[in-house]
Amino acid sequence: MLPNRLSPVRRRALMIRRLLTIVIALAFVSAAGIARAWDEAMFAKRPSPAYPVPAGQDTVVGSLMSYKIRKGDTLLDVGRWYGLSAKEISDANNHMDWWGPPVGAEIVLPTEHILPDAPHVGIVMNIPEMRIYYYPPPETLSHHAKHGLTPASYSGARVVYTFPVGLGRFDWKTPVGTFKVSAKTYNPTWVVPEDIYQEHLERDGVADHVVPGGEDDNPLGHYRLSLTLPLYAIHGTDVPWGVGMTVSHGCIRLYPEDIDHLYHMVKVGTPGRFVYQPIKFGWRDNQLYVEVHDDLYGKYPGLWNLAMHEVQRRGLGDDVDMQKLEKAVEEKSGIPTYVMPGDESGAPAETPDTSSGSPATYSPES
Repeated sequence: MLPNRLSPVRRRALMIRRLLTIVIALAFVSAAGIARAWDEAMFAKRPSPAYPVPAGQDTVVGSLMSYKIRKGDTLLDVGRWYGLSAKEISDANNHMDWWGPPVGAEIVLPTEHILPDAPHVGIVMNIPEMRIYYYPPPETLSHHAKHGLTPASYSGARVVYTFPVGLGRFDWKTPVGTFKVSAKTYNPTWVVPEDIYQEHLERDGVADHVVPGGEDDNPLGHYRLSLTLPLYAIHGTDVPWGVGMTVSHGCIRLYPEDIDHLYHMVKVGTPGRFVYQPIKFGWRDNQLYVEVHDDLYGKYPGLWNLAMHEVQRRGLGDDVDMQKLEKAVEEKSGIPTYVMPGDESGAPAETPDTSSGSPATYSPES
């Protein structure tokens, strides 16, 4: 059964999406003989979907999907395949257990997002959401399409890619700020900062001052984007399941396949910014949605107060049903939630191009 927390319109849309997913998946499996279990080789081939940037006031991209839990699944594997983190899926499904989700359960995949309130330029990361949005210059998309990074049909259009990330621990908070990409490094060597060296030495009894590039235990992974923001970088990881967690010393970690894609799209000099927006409002087809996330670093005294501040700042008082907003703030599902008075209409949602085998078209079979 689909989760009851969704509106009837969303439930119908998810049912349709699931039927389409099954049909395409069966065709894709029979034609290509795709692997039938989660493994690194499969993840390495996962493409990154590109969403058209909405026109006008609209700021919602993607659409919700559903997935049926199979024996042996964890939310970490399911999330990684669909470009999500285990935390995002858990939050969207009443805080479901990451490691032992109930077999046969029909879950919501939160593959729908409200774009952060920031210029649609370069790299934008919303810290509480633990998610990066990358807006490539339209003139680069033809080059990206040649290398399979962007569907050819999007050439010359404005698109956005989005990737889940892992961030700094509470005592090593990833900061808000603007920056530019200052350098790109393949197989970077990790020169361990002295404070981190001492921490590892105290914890493990042994520690390295340097971890060579390309080593399996290099926490930078195989790709690093250095930033003009001092001491911080965007890079891969040797522990993919840390994506969606606050486990780093402030840097931003991506799944290996995601940093591979981002690294090859981003140029040195690309601008970016880290923002802190646990509550995002967005429009789609004249309908207003809110997306609520944890206040990751405890920046605000209360999310309800922040929600009311945002309503007033944006002049949305006449558009918002306060009971719906209060429920959304309480649930913190990370799903764009309809908050206008009355019922949600059945306007169709934009989905990423699937002509090149996007993750949205395939669910591995047991």
